[in-house]
Amino acid sequence: MTPTAPTPRLIPLDLARSLAILCMVVFHFTFDLALFGFIPPDTMVQPFWYYFARMIAGSFLFLSGVSLWLAHGRGIRWPAFWTRFAKIAAAALLVTLASIWFVPGGTILFGILHAIAAASLLGLVALRLPWPVTLAIAAVIFAAAWGPRFPAFDPIWLVWTGLAETRPMMGDYVPLIPWAAPALAGVATAKALRVDLWRGTAPTPLTRALSLPGRHSLIIYLLHQPILVGLFTAYLWLTS
Repeated sequence: MTPTAPTPRLIPLDLARSLAILCMVVFHFTFDLALFGFIPPDTMVQPFWYYFARMIAGSFLFLSGVSLWLAHGRGIRWPAFWTRFAKIAAAALLVTLASIWFVPGGTILFGILHAIAAASLLGLVALRLPWPVTLAIAAVIFAAAWGPRFPAFDPIWLVWTGLAETRPMMGDYVPLIPWAAPALAGVATAKALRVDLWRGTAPTPLTRALSLPGRHSLIIYLLHQPILVGLFTAYLWLTS
């Protein structure tokens, strides 16, 4: 695959990412309400919030697959790929280190950022496959979530597989089975629709503002929860 210049940013993709970020902030705001005792503590285990969280994670991974094809579908631009991979991997490491102190007993060893980084490596292979094959692989990975589990995958260094017989306790756990599926589905969808050939439309002031979070999703992901927790803590301190 011969590298070529990337396709201009697609406003609909940035808007979709902004919507996913908004949903993420709503989820964590509600989580913090329960954590600080403003709503019943069992709120987040209710079916709506359970599936809402998984919808958010799936959308981020699906959009990462679309973005991978958009950036490298015409040819892998290795410096750009490794730069993005390094940023996401470093952010994932930061989350792991922070969780050691802030999530006692639930250290995040393989969360959403870890999954996005790992899935991007799988996506490199998918870029060369026919899109129906990629979509079929995604379906098999997704179906494997309901398959057997094996004690051999219980060691912590295999936590990324999702095949362990015992589910590890983590504040955020997004193993490749089944979560590589939406990422590969994103690659397949983007390849089938040839989004790398779509013309980027000139943004209006409104779409530019609405798509701003989508263009800075990583930094928002890293900062929004510390900010929310800080605001809740300050509120309790001021009102106590």
